[in-house]
Amino acid sequence: MNKIVLSGVMLGIMLGCKTPQLPEKSQTVFLPNHFSEMGKESSEMGPWKNFIQDPYLRVLIDSALANNQELNIELQEIQVAQNEVYAKTGEYRPYVQWQVGASVDKVGRYTRDGAVEHNLDISSDKAFPEPFSDYKIGLVAGWEVDIWKKMRASKKAAYHRYMGTVEGRNFLVTQLVAEIAHSYYELQALDQQLEILEQNYELQSKVLNIISLLKNSTRANELAVSRFQAQVLKTKAMRFDLLQKTVEAENRINLLVGRMPQKVERSKNSSLATFQTGVPVDLLRNRPDIRRAELELEAQKLDVYAAKMRFYPALAIEGGMGWQAFNPTYLVKPASFLFQMGANMAGPLINKRAITADYKSANAKQNQALYNYERSLLQAVIEVETEVKALENLESKIDLKKQEVEALNRSVEVSEKLFNYARADYMEVLLTQREALEVQFELIESELMQKSAQINLYKALGGGWL
Repeated sequence: MNKIVLSGVMLGIMLGCKTPQLPEKSQTVFLPNHFSEMGKESSEMGPWKNFIQDPYLRVLIDSALANNQELNIELQEIQVAQNEVYAKTGEYRPYVQWQVGASVDKVGRYTRDGAVEHNLDISSDKAFPEPFSDYKIGLVAGWEVDIWKKMRASKKAAYHRYMGTVEGRNFLVTQLVAEIAHSYYELQALDQQLEILEQNYELQSKVLNIISLLKNSTRANELAVSRFQAQVLKTKAMRFDLLQKTVEAENRINLLVGRMPQKVERSKNSSLATFQTGVPVDLLRNRPDIRRAELELEAQKLDVYAAKMRFYPALAIEGGMGWQAFNPTYLVKPASFLFQMGANMAGPLINKRAITADYKSANAKQNQALYNYERSLLQAVIEVETEVKALENLESKIDLKKQEVEALNRSVEVSEKLFNYARADYMEVLLTQREALEVQFELIESELMQKSAQINLYKALGGGWL
């Protein structure tokens, strides 16, 4: 009979330790060997100050790194994750607590406890006290032995998530540098457009005065004067649009820097440092979002292991020692000393739905983390390829736009001379000036897009957060 009972117990333990089979996803997305248009020379992304040359922009970024609210919130998230690691470290270590207590109770006379107390004497001349007081002082200790290292796995998972928050902070710094740089160079472009607009306004006003004089001498009519006057007013109105865009760009920077609205000091024009794209594998080292996704994947793998180990029995050791008596004066007597120690092992046997559900959820989250990691890889490569192509196309476009601006500037001069000698009508002058203004604006916007592509490429390659 003993053998049958023991066999039944062992069979129950084995059935309790059995874990359900779950489908596992394998990685299907990998980095290519090289970018389509770049060589295989590796490059290390340096600090953002190596990329940003403008002194005014550097001051803005330094202020943002110290005062930006979103970045400071992320720093608190890092502290929370660090505390989580500290808490997980204590779970698999023994604990000791001190206890001090006092209580009083009275049981009914016609109960088992009451009958026993009624017939029990503390000493030969002293009856059992009623009501009964109880005083105790001592230490209590416990330890769940981490046999299967599930608690250590949870601690490692928490550490990976902590490192993930650090990478999240680095990613946020890169984003912050890029956003401020975008708005800063937009301000420079708006300043250039405003300067060109002022020059065109003076030029158009000059032509308007000439046409007004020609009208007085009957060499031009009222239609020509009205058309040119309308164009002058339109150019003047455009100035206020540019001023409003300037205010909006300045306030975007002020928000990122964490300060109240104020004028943003800036240089007239500045450029960005050049850098090499390297090879795709550099993205694994440079991009904080990929590293964070990788750390989260490792953490989820550890969570799956910890959830699986819950199907196995757990060993707990408990003990305590101290003094206990019904009168505080007896606490100092050796006879009041007591201690206890014990160990127990327990594991799931029937109704394992809760731990099974946790195990399945952990596995699903692991697959989710793997999909997120693969998406980060895809996004990184696509961003780099897109910005590399953008820089190539924008360089060709800017060369052509510069030639177009030169051609139209010459056309403006020629049209004015022809108009003065009555060899061209006012519409030719008007359209030529309008086209020249539009193309000059397009050239400035193209150069801004080129700087934006440089910033985006730097960010796509991982940026520099130091």
